[in-house]
Amino acid sequence: MITRFELQGATWINLENPTSEEVQKISTEFSLSPVLANDLLSPTPKTRVDMYPDCAYAVLHFLSIRPTKDHQSRLEMDVVLGKNYMITVQYEPMGFIDELTRSFEAATILKKGTGKMHSGHLFFELSELLYRDLESQFDSLEDRIEEIESEIFAGKEKEMVTVISKARRGLLSHKRILASHKNTLDSMEHAGTSLFGEGVRNYFRSVAAIQDRAYARVLALADVLNELQDTNTSLLYTRQNEIMKNLTIMAFVTFPLSLIAGIFGMNTEFTPFVGYEFDFWIIVGGMIVLTLVFFAYFKVKKWF
Repeated sequence: MITRFELQGATWINLENPTSEEVQKISTEFSLSPVLANDLLSPTPKTRVDMYPDCAYAVLHFLSIRPTKDHQSRLEMDVVLGKNYMITVQYEPMGFIDELTRSFEAATILKKGTGKMHSGHLFFELSELLYRDLESQFDSLEDRIEEIESEIFAGKEKEMVTVISKARRGLLSHKRILASHKNTLDSMEHAGTSLFGEGVRNYFRSVAAIQDRAYARVLALADVLNELQDTNTSLLYTRQNEIMKNLTIMAFVTFPLSLIAGIFGMNTEFTPFVGYEFDFWIIVGGMIVLTLVFFAYFKVKKWF
């Protein structure tokens, strides 16, 4: 599907799951290279920037994570920048593309400046919405991290192991992909200034600054989550050690009692107390006293 907008001398064309006929139509209109046209037909596995005589082609990957559903998907957006046009290609629905479409439809972009627009304006508007969408995902992740912290100190250390691992997976994926954006945007700045002049440099630098803020926030969230994981691990080990200590104390207490019971259960000719009046209660009472002595000793030593 082709969506087309023309504003102040600049053209934005968005292709959603384009067919070969749609790509051929656009490539003919803007004189795109056959190699570039072929690249627009299907997703590209890695980010990259290619320069052509009159345009620049960039591939950007990013994540869409919904913490409430514990689901993440890797999305791709292809961008072709000419002097006065921008072509975007999406292979899955993207909220920020829909938002930019609504902005163009409402003509809000026309209120942000006067004079001619060029592809630098368009790329800045698109990138700003992309990173704003990522920021909203980071807000959700931050809320999730706060929930994890509350659950950890509520005694749910064991349940949080898997939850923390899933959250770390999302942040690590964001970190890896956003790091690749830096090189892509640097290449886009070089390509844009080479093709369109120094006038577009500030737009690309503004996009790079937005990317830097997003990347810094991911690093900060990852640090917090790492600290929480260390805390959760410490609490989990402390709890396990407490259980092992209690089991050890119980084993230490019951072993002498079992030994005493075994001794008085021996079939010998003479066994102390056996045969006396209240012999059973004497033996049981002795075992109880011995148990209390053990527990009193452990208490004095602060073993429990």
